[in-house]
Amino acid sequence: MRVVRLSIQNFRGIRNGEFTFDGHTLLIGANNVGKSTICEALELALAPDRLRRFPPVEEFDFYNARYLDKSVDPPVPVNVEIEVVLTDLSEELALRCVDRTESWHSKERRLLVEGEIEGVDALDVRECLRIKTIARYDPDEDEFKASCIFCSGATKADGEPTEVPRVVRQLFGFVYLRALRTGARALSLERGSLLDLILQRRGIRTGIWEHSIETLRNLDPPIDQGAADLAPILENIERRLGHYVPLEADGRATQLFVSQLTREHLRKTISFFMRVEAGQEPVPFQEVGTGTLSTLVLALLSFIAETKRDSLVFAMEEPEIAVPPHTQRRIADYLLASADQCFVTSHSPYVIERFDSDQVRVLRKEAGGTLIAKQLRVGEVLKAKTYRRQSRRWFAEAMLARGVLVAEGISERDMILAAAAKLESSDANFYPLDLSGVSVISVDGEGSLAEFGEFFADLGIRPYALFDAKPMKPEIKVRLDNAYVFACQTKYEGAETLLAEESPVPRLWAMLEEVRESGTNPGLVPPGDMPRPETVKKLARSVLSNDKGSGLAGRVIELCSVAEIPPTMVAFMKRVYEDFPRPAPIPSIDESESVS
Repeated sequence: MRVVRLSIQNFRGIRNGEFTFDGHTLLIGANNVGKSTICEALELALAPDRLRRFPPVEEFDFYNARYLDKSVDPPVPVNVEIEVVLTDLSEELALRCVDRTESWHSKERRLLVEGEIEGVDALDVRECLRIKTIARYDPDEDEFKASCIFCSGATKADGEPTEVPRVVRQLFGFVYLRALRTGARALSLERGSLLDLILQRRGIRTGIWEHSIETLRNLDPPIDQGAADLAPILENIERRLGHYVPLEADGRATQLFVSQLTREHLRKTISFFMRVEAGQEPVPFQEVGTGTLSTLVLALLSFIAETKRDSLVFAMEEPEIAVPPHTQRRIADYLLASADQCFVTSHSPYVIERFDSDQVRVLRKEAGGTLIAKQLRVGEVLKAKTYRRQSRRWFAEAMLARGVLVAEGISERDMILAAAAKLESSDANFYPLDLSGVSVISVDGEGSLAEFGEFFADLGIRPYALFDAKPMKPEIKVRLDNAYVFACQTKYEGAETLLAEESPVPRLWAMLEEVRESGTNPGLVPPGDMPRPETVKKLARSVLSNDKGSGLAGRVIELCSVAEIPPTMVAFMKRVYEDFPRPAPIPSIDESESVS
């Protein structure tokens, strides 16, 4: 089974959004953009037990907490609506819902409508099931309610839609792994933990709760009588309570237990112990180390995959949390190989690189609460080999940014970072690039500049470029001007020449002396006092050209004072800072009180 379309109305931070999927999907974007909200929406629609929670939704599950439209009298409820279209139905699911299915055109990504019956047998058309979860506030009962209904087929006798029974929702095979449910809680028995999901999927009812409660209640001796020094204290407290509360029980009226003796508390109390070395006493699994925890997560994921019946749809938040890179890759690979479909949220380059570019959706929030998901146009705007080569190095970070500075080469990138550090430390009006959400990357020469700019612009990320003065075809120049917010072509053929011509000669010589003293380039820089300016510039160009990527280009700027930074770099950086200004200052408490 696969989710091919998800529509969301008035849920959490999403006022409206419609998303189509072709299979495995990686959701990336800034914090609070809506990645987890999409996973939560899928859970409301597909998880078998999600709607049994009381209440199933709360005030802040509604967009802007607006669950009543108070513009009319009397106020009317505002619904949360989550609609899901499912294809590749399992045989059992298709049989149970045979009178509810519709037709989905996979190429055009739409439902067939009345009058298109002849297209049902077309190659790109497949059977689908459409369901909708509706959540609302009931003023009469002062409660929040939610139900999942079929969107087609017969209705009830009163004309109301038919609810999707739990036995059908179980066939969806949906598993949602929140970030807090993996890792440290993986082997607890809390609701939604990995171990709890395994027990649910295998339909196991162990009787563990009744047995545990009875055993704890009848501990012999009771826990408070096992310590001679503790009993007198408790007896004294009990006598003092008797002055205020009538205690008429036979024998002791108070007692200590190791648990509240409820199923929910035991779920949070029971812990999985294990030995990892010969002769070692068992310890709680949370204490065995991050590496072992990571392996446990993988083991449980494999168990869940093996327990699937006809379908398994995973939604998983940030598998990289407290997990080393190699395990991040293995978790991503396992989800891709074992699930019919997975939805993963991540900021990790090690996870992002495991997904094909057409499986990545970059989420952007528009004004008014509309969430859009941009698919990467790799192969159209950006060469596929460029994306594969640079995916971990640059794209994983830059695709999460608000703006991106594209430098022609690594020397230009080092210069940008060094100039930014100098300017930001000297003037509070220059808001740090990282806090503004601006990423800095380099490309392999000016030939890639246009496609990089078009790629980021297509995703709604503001691109800026810094590159050398070289002959350029008119059509390339047009592409650069159209793609970039600001395309800064210097008047120099190379970053080394820019530094040599615009940096103070003493600073160039200071860099050369550091190179000489380091011994990394013996004989390249002659000993003695600083030679003539033209000689220093020539030497600097040579050293910088031979040691690209060594950080020397940035070091020259680090040696400069703010007033000595090359003017070309200052002009470029100021243009960027204008577009990403420092946020308005937060008024002090005294100022706030005076305004009020």
